[in-house]
Amino acid sequence: MRSIWKGAISFGLVSIAVRLYAATEEKDIRFHQVHISDGGRIKYQRVCSVDGEQVGYDQLAKGFDAGGGEIVVLTDADFADLPLSSSRAIDVLEFVPADQIDPILYSKAYYLEPDGAVGLKPYLLLRDALVKAERVGLVKVALRQREQLATIRVRDDVLVLNTMLWPDEVRAPAFDVLSTADDVQLRKQELQMAGSLIESMAGQFDPTEFADAYRAALQLVIEAKVEGREVVKPPEPAEEAEVIDLMAALRASVERAKAARAA
Repeated sequence: MRSIWKGAISFGLVSIAVRLYAATEEKDIRFHQVHISDGGRIKYQRVCSVDGEQVGYDQLAKGFDAGGGEIVVLTDADFADLPLSSSRAIDVLEFVPADQIDPILYSKAYYLEPDGAVGLKPYLLLRDALVKAERVGLVKVALRQREQLATIRVRDDVLVLNTMLWPDEVRAPAFDVLSTADDVQLRKQELQMAGSLIESMAGQFDPTEFADAYRAALQLVIEAKVEGREVVKPPEPAEEAEVIDLMAALRASVERAKAARAA
């Protein structure tokens, strides 16, 4: 892995030199847009909508739409003057219980590695102290010219930085149909049957048991085309009839789950 950031975790008078690595990677199959008749790659040009001239990268800036047709142009110099106190530091704000953080706030995950022997001991100290306290560090960090809220936690004996959304970046759910929920009566038998279904399908999460079936099927299609074989279309899943009797559907689901577990 190649580090994408270098800085220090700072809490109290303790400073821990660390390197940052992307902890995840997308496995999607990538495509290029091509000309269907000859497979030629499609190229895009940067053309100004005002004068029609092609624009080079050295002539690009960022523009903010101020409304009324007005554009505010921001250059690299404007961004360089912004106050980012944590530009090379991961500043610990406080240590909080992990269950107080709503998972919807989490964005991306990064591994933190101690930067050399000097950073190893304080790194281990923070790691083991977090495990013992059963808390995560709430921090601020600047990545790619943007200050972000994040947490530091322990996973497989490695410190992990999880960047987070700001609270105002999470949309509030507003669904009119839920406003009529008080008018819907749930029968005791239905709740009991739903509980039985949950219990019959209870298990322990093991991520290795799951795989991306779509990606695997797409890879087979690509391989077949490369080898000149006929592409076989996978069978369509059977469509289930509309559920009319909720209790009957729950009961049937419980029986199916029990049979699957027994098998």
